[in-house]
Amino acid sequence: MRILHTSDWHIGKRLMGRERLDEQSAALDEIVGICEREEVELVLVAGDIFDTYLPSAEAEDLFFSKIKAMAGEDRAVLLISGNHDDGVRLSAAAPLSEELGIYIVGNARKPLPINARRRVRPVRSGAGFAVFENDRGEKAFVNALPYPNEARFKEEKSDLSFAERMKKWIDEGEAENPERLPSVFLSHIFVVGGVTSESEREIDLGGARAVPLDVLPKSDYIALGHLHKRQHMGKGHCYYSGSPLQYSFDEANGEKGVKVFDLTAKGVENLRDVALKSGRRLVRLEAESPTQAEELLFLYPDALAEMRLHLSSPLTSAEAAALSAHENLASLIAEVNETGTLEFESRKGFSDSRLFEEFYRAQYNEPPKEELKALFLSVLQELEK
Repeated sequence: MRILHTSDWHIGKRLMGRERLDEQSAALDEIVGICEREEVELVLVAGDIFDTYLPSAEAEDLFFSKIKAMAGEDRAVLLISGNHDDGVRLSAAAPLSEELGIYIVGNARKPLPINARRRVRPVRSGAGFAVFENDRGEKAFVNALPYPNEARFKEEKSDLSFAERMKKWIDEGEAENPERLPSVFLSHIFVVGGVTSESEREIDLGGARAVPLDVLPKSDYIALGHLHKRQHMGKGHCYYSGSPLQYSFDEANGEKGVKVFDLTAKGVENLRDVALKSGRRLVRLEAESPTQAEELLFLYPDALAEMRLHLSSPLTSAEAAALSAHENLASLIAEVNETGTLEFESRKGFSDSRLFEEFYRAQYNEPPKEELKALFLSVLQELEK
């Protein structure tokens, strides 16, 4: 059975307030194209479908249209909730989506319905697991564990540690595969040793919710979500697929993609990364002057840039406005070097009039008019009364 692994779509996520729904739409269209081109039979989405518990109507509309296209006529899609998702809200559409071969596992981990009308379908299911079968009689066992949120912790009163509870839940799912069918463990968790990025929320609470590698099951393939950088976790076929777009500037040099593989009686075969090219590339740039910064921005018209400026004096309003006019500038960090800081400290003995004049000259590259200076001093005197 051919399977595609993806995660962390974060539909609705912005970059420095910048809308990215068009980029997310293009990336999901690209995944749909990969499903068709690679003849994928089962799509696994490892959580964080949306970026917030209450996604916008536009984000939900995008999700429903793309997930329907991903399922196509006979493909099955199994998705779980992540820490950014409201598992209950996400599962609310299940009675409708299941008719289209789209199966959603939220907090409750309810059994999936048996849908014999589709070419790839669940033929056996229980709390948190399902056996999928295609029209060639090939089967895949999936142990699905959504993000273990606070609501789930409160369901079970136990003195077990987080890692011990995780092992208990995982083992309960694995016990449902007595036939030892080819298997996948699908979850949204932080595994010890994973490499994080700036676009993720604090995810392990100081390590309290980090899952050790040895807690994970001996599945043929472990499909993880939570971390946005795609990575292998050093235990057999254990992977984070990563997000489909670069969501923070520390991901600027990272490739994006999905995992595609064949799950057979022999295990995992033909495993490969399929690259995603949609979305604007993120770049980190550094410059020593506003002029150099503009020259660099012109070199990356299709990217979104974080610009770090190393300056000897603060930016003037005119310089800041010129830089802000570049549509591809998403973040500007202006750092005044040590010389500039010392120069500022040496002004402590200046009069209010002199300080205002120096400030105005730095901003507008010309001295203030006497009337303006007089107005400033009069306002200052009123404030000091």
